[in-house]
Amino acid sequence: MTILLADPRVRAIGVRDNGEPLVPLDFASGVVVRSGLANRLDEARGALPSGVDLRVLEGHRSVSDQQAIIDDYTGELRVLHPDADEAELDRLSSRFVAPIAVAPHVAGAAVDLTLVDDEGEELWMGTAVDATPERSDGACWFDAEVDRTARHNRTILASALGNAGLVNYPTEWWHWSYGDRYWALLTESEHAVYGPVEAKNPV
Repeated sequence: MTILLADPRVRAIGVRDNGEPLVPLDFASGVVVRSGLANRLDEARGALPSGVDLRVLEGHRSVSDQQAIIDDYTGELRVLHPDADEAELDRLSSRFVAPIAVAPHVAGAAVDLTLVDDEGEELWMGTAVDATPERSDGACWFDAEVDRTARHNRTILASALGNAGLVNYPTEWWHWSYGDRYWALLTESEHAVYGPVEAKNPV
């Protein structure tokens, strides 16, 4: 059964922030992540097939930006599920955007990314990055039924990132993290090593 970010088991994971700084990714303009994650992304890039590279679209996200995404998506869900109470809306929302308290992006621990060819063209992954469960008819889930090309490319992505120590949030094929509470739960680590952090300078 898929564990969502709103699950109490995620919130129950402790955080012992190791103090690693946010650093810019040298291959993704304007994107910053924790230094340990940056190193693992470099490792993953080196493991990709020739002619294939990562395109990181987003890394660290401020609390205010995270809240804005939560508010926007929850508004959409209220229209689609008029009888849902707040707890159910929170659960539904967490399929696509994490609650502030456990948000990997806010900790600088997550990236949204895809694959590109050597000309910089994005490879077909079955949906666009950030396609909600509603807009993609569920194809945004990593293990969703997608065509052979998309499955092949998702497998390439998962192999490189998984072997570098990252974990996937299964409702979003493009979302991968390291060091956050969700990562700690899935890897059975004693605690997360990254907690919420604010960038010291505008990116």
